[in-house]
Amino acid sequence: MKRGEQDKDRETARTRLSAQDWADAALAAVGEGGLAAIAVEPLATRLGATKGSCYWHFANRAALIEATLTRWEQIATDAVIVTAEADPDPEHRLRTLFARVVIAASENPVELALLSSAAHPQVAAALHRVTERRMEYVAVLFAELGFPREEARRRSLLAYSAYLGHAQLAHSVPQLLPEGAERGRYLESTMAALLQRS
Repeated sequence: MKRGEQDKDRETARTRLSAQDWADAALAAVGEGGLAAIAVEPLATRLGATKGSCYWHFANRAALIEATLTRWEQIATDAVIVTAEADPDPEHRLRTLFARVVIAASENPVELALLSSAAHPQVAAALHRVTERRMEYVAVLFAELGFPREEARRRSLLAYSAYLGHAQLAHSVPQLLPEGAERGRYLESTMAALLQRS
């Protein structure tokens, strides 16, 4: 194969990268190095592409950041809610959801990386939107269990605070958190406290 044909084949492979491919790579980079890791040249290297491939999909870095934040919202909020909704029992749904998201946040540093960049306008907007949606969903679950609307909202805030606190501890001082079966008991006791009626 001639050099020109090889270059053309490589360029065709690069243009096959979708905007989602770039957003997924950027999201992985955020987990490794924070918002600053969304940089076109290192991402192009990671994907085996040229910078031009990125600019085919995104006008600039800000557009790539926006796509990355949208992708995070799809994966870490939309898909999680869709999966949770498959369970018809609201209490079981709430317990399973809480355990699932706490464990996921403990294992994946993306959320904390984004929280550390909360002063960035695009990140701030995404965090506000995602947090509101998540808390509203959890409040609906508490309401389905018979809690009055304001009480359901308060318990949703408590659950979300526990989730974020656990994620922070998991990444900063993981040795302080229970593991294995003990972790399961800890999560169950946290949820039992959140569900307790006065």
